[in-house]
Amino acid sequence: MRSRRRVREAEVDPFYDMLFNMLIAFVFCFIIAMLAMNPKALKAGDIPAKAEFIITVSWPDMNPNDIDAWVQDPGGNLVWFRAREAGLMHLDRDDRGLANDSIVVNGKSIVNPLNQEVVTLRGFAPGEYTVNAHYYDSKDGKPVDVTVSIVKVNPRAEVVYYGALTLARKGDEATAARFTVLPDGSVANINTLPKTLVQRM
Repeated sequence: MRSRRRVREAEVDPFYDMLFNMLIAFVFCFIIAMLAMNPKALKAGDIPAKAEFIITVSWPDMNPNDIDAWVQDPGGNLVWFRAREAGLMHLDRDDRGLANDSIVVNGKSIVNPLNQEVVTLRGFAPGEYTVNAHYYDSKDGKPVDVTVSIVKVNPRAEVVYYGALTLARKGDEATAARFTVLPDGSVANINTLPKTLVQRM
């Protein structure tokens, strides 16, 4: 009997006990981590609530011309390249065609071909918003095709408007979209009735 006990005790390796305890600790930590996560953030299509609307004005890649976005809120506030913040609106990028699209890294010039201005509405007031595109400067004297998208971000990303227009020459301004935000955040009355926003300098 004693010899059998000694054999059985010799077969129990403390290394396996340690591994088993580590496995239990790992599983416990994993369960705690899963409980701490916010399940709402894991749903497909959800975007963190850093903006209510994202307005994007784009024109062809590598186009040298400078197109500006102008946005007016219901209170008459205007956001543009010389007033990057107005009311609850913010111009996140003032794109000047190819003028500010290159950087030098390790002696090599790297060019970002994307031409795009982005305005975010960090909150909203009910009423009408107007989005205009302005042909600020021309390097080649050619017309520029512009696309405008308006995306309602919360509670899910939803494209409320996407359209295209052509600016024929330097100085031209066109209303891309006018839309009304209702008190509940929904969008109505989308149209393209012309409205001048550009302040002549």
